[in-house]
Amino acid sequence: MSSRIPISGIGIVAPGAIGVDAFRALLRSGQTAIQPVDRFDTNGLNAHEAGLVRDFSPKDFIAPMKMRRMNMLSRLALSAAKLALRDAGIDALDPATGVALGTAFGPVQTSVDYMQEYVEKGAALAPPQLFAESVANAPGSHIAIELGLRGFNVTITQRESSALAAAMYASSQIVKGMAPAALIGGVEEVNEMIFSVLDRVGALRASGGGSGIAIGEGSAVLVAGASGAHPSKIYGYLSGFGIARDTTASISDWGHDSKAVVTAMAGAIDDAGIRRADIDAIYSSANGNERGDRLEAEALGSLFGDSLPQVVATKSFFGEYAAGGALQLAAALVDLGERDLRHALVNSLSAGGGIVCAVVSRERG
Repeated sequence: MSSRIPISGIGIVAPGAIGVDAFRALLRSGQTAIQPVDRFDTNGLNAHEAGLVRDFSPKDFIAPMKMRRMNMLSRLALSAAKLALRDAGIDALDPATGVALGTAFGPVQTSVDYMQEYVEKGAALAPPQLFAESVANAPGSHIAIELGLRGFNVTITQRESSALAAAMYASSQIVKGMAPAALIGGVEEVNEMIFSVLDRVGALRASGGGSGIAIGEGSAVLVAGASGAHPSKIYGYLSGFGIARDTTASISDWGHDSKAVVTAMAGAIDDAGIRRADIDAIYSSANGNERGDRLEAEALGSLFGDSLPQVVATKSFFGEYAAGGALQLAAALVDLGERDLRHALVNSLSAGGGIVCAVVSRERG
């Protein structure tokens, strides 16, 4: 990118952490927030664990009458957005600010609920509010309405890479002058339908171990760009992005073209205007899937060789999918100052072959 984009606020609603301070403490503790599922019955399934948001009260952030019109996905995202503004120390954003969120699956539970009502009661009696909340861009729309934002409003679904893809889009719009700032991030919800489907196709890690992911939920939202106020801190800067596609991947699995991963990582580093030797840490896409993890490891070895920096795998804390990707980016930004990192590379590989990488930097240039 021709300029680096400051991040002045981070809002977190995550498994094991509400707010950036609790998020920071969880990262430092080394304790995973992935626990046995008690929200629905997992008997008969192979997997029984997930990263679930607990002790979260959306009424702390959203007025009751407004909250009634939102599903849990929208409540998670709007709460994270308000926490991000609070963290940045600002009351309001420039109305031209944009919103870009990623979500791998969107409001599946709401869609299930609506279709059940539709089948049982007919189209005339099915609740229209459920239909309005069944679209993937509902969370981003609620953020814009609540905060009075009239800039671009985009929701990207690219499996595991959804959040980084959203960050890349928003950054490009800010650099081109299409918006002064943006709220960027990801949101995901764990529900019985998604959990059961992923378990039956063998994507989830069985309780006995082996290859497979742990799905996670929550939301992370970042205040990016010139917010129109003077923030009390800058966590760091989004300084570069790289994107590629592994054409050997099937629609629902990782492939074996490590050169494509190298292309995306090298592209992000070049876009940031730095050298490979300047990368102090890599926030890995590693999520427990043997094929995906091996693919990334091969690419890292090819690009960095014996000079591989320290590798951090945050998805072992919170789980996978769009919330996991946004939390991964937030973790890198939180760590920049505290771990004295100059630049960190954040990788996101998705089943289906999508690859998005980002560089975050401590200094503006």
